[in-house]
Formats: sequence, structure tokens, C-alpha cells
Amino acid sequence: MKEFISLIVPPKEQLEPSWWFVIKNDTVLVQQEPSGVTIPRATSPTGIGLSVLRRHYLGRLDGCHCYAAEMAEGTGPPPGMEFEGLRKIYGRLDEDLFALAGRALQIIDWDRTHGFCGRCGSETMTHVTERAKECLKCGLLHFPRLAPAIIVLVRRQNEILLARARRFTTAMYSTLAGFVEPGETLEEAVMREVKEESGITVKDIRYFGSQPWPFPHSLMIGFTAHYASGQISLNDQENIDVGWFTSHNLPSQLPSEMSIARQLINSFLHEQ
Repeated sequence: MKEFISLIVPPKEQLEPSWWFVIKNDTVLVQQEPSGVTIPRATSPTGIGLSVLRRHYLGRLDGCHCYAAEMAEGTGPPPGMEFEGLRKIYGRLDEDLFALAGRALQIIDWDRTHGFCGRCGSETMTHVTERAKECLKCGLLHFPRLAPAIIVLVRRQNEILLARARRFTTAMYSTLAGFVEPGETLEEAVMREVKEESGITVKDIRYFGSQPWPFPHSLMIGFTAHYASGQISLNDQENIDVGWFTSHNLPSQLPSEMSIARQLINSFLHEQ
């Protein structure tokens, strides 16, 4: 892993080529290579033939400056480059650059949607030394939006609990997940979501790991838990099916390797 240092204030002079994470809607500009894709490097967006509406300094990746920028409407990609969604470039783009692409997409989306204050409706401006938008009238600071969500692998001896959500466009099964409610601990969110979606009560909740999920601005916080009591019942409208699975009868379609849901499932398979 390369060393990334998050920074707000850009360098006074831009003499060396930097990584430019150029965003268009929910896609990022990538340069095609024989072995995959990469992020373009240049001293400025004009150096790669682009005009941008807004830009944010992200920091340094192994000493190289990194910027997020939003492409102006009506501007097409330069020759040899394309705008692609994050899911499509996973595994084809360097892991560190992929993480920064997700960061850039979230920051540009936040900047684009916080041009006016949510309290008084006045125009905002980008804060000089903080990652924030400041209201020009009432002074309220608007920081990038982040929605915490729990995701949990529930185990019962050699079985795991998986669900097929209505929102899935395929027959994919995944672990249970949901957003954390105001005033709720992460552990309480785990217990509530599992109970709501499956009717199951869990115990022994343990932290597993976390993953930024820029679709558009979530932070997935992963847990494992053990079955305590209850029978499966579909108590809400989120899932088509919920069931127990062993390592020998897993569903044919599981979450992509890029997701923490798959990491949770793979950790179970590794133990088996």
C-alpha cells in the first residue's frame, strides 16, 4: 500500500504532474492501458485537454499531489480516455488509486449539492483550511455527508444467514445491512436490522472491519454475530428471501469481491 496523506490546502506552485481524479456525474476519467486503466497525470486539467468547473486538493499519494475535479458539461474525454463507473474499474485500477477515486467522487458530489445553506438558504463558499462549505450569511459549516451503515455476517454453527434483497437486479444473496439511526449505537443497529429483516435475535457482536462505500456516501461498518434465538420470518419489504447456508450450498451469486459483504463471507469460507 502506498502512503496517502490527506490535506486541504493545495501547494502554492504546481510544477510536477499530479493525479487528477476527474468526475462526471457518478463516473471517473480513466486512461486505458494494456493491463487495465489508470488515472491521468498532468500539471493541470488543461494539460490533458479538460475544462473543469470545480476542484479540490486531496493530499499526497507517495509524495505525488492528488486533486478531485468536476468536468464541465459538454466536455468529452480526451483521446485514449473514458469516463467509467467505480464498479466497472474495480480490479482494473490500482487499489490505492481506486480508493482515492471513491474519495474524489464523494467530495465532488458534496460540493455540487451544498452550494446553499440548509439552514438559511444563503450561498456557501469553500472553507480555506477545512473540508467544509461555510454559509456566507449565518456562518454554518457544512461538512461532507457521511452515512454510517452496519453490515453483519450472522453465524449459526457451520451456517451463515444470507438474504436476497428486492433491490437486487439479479438472484444475488448477501449479508444483512442497514443504516444507523440517530441516537443508536452500532451494536443496537446490528440487533435491530437483523431482527427487522429476518426475525432472528443475535449475540456476541464483534467488529470485523470497515469500508468506504461511495455509492454515494456511505461508510460500511462490518460485524460478525452469532445466532441467539428465533425463527426466520420476513417482517419487512426489503427482502424476497432469507435463509441459512453452509459452505457447500452457497447461492450461485454472491456480492462482488470489492465489497465488505464478500470479505465477510470469504472469512467464513476460509475458516471452514
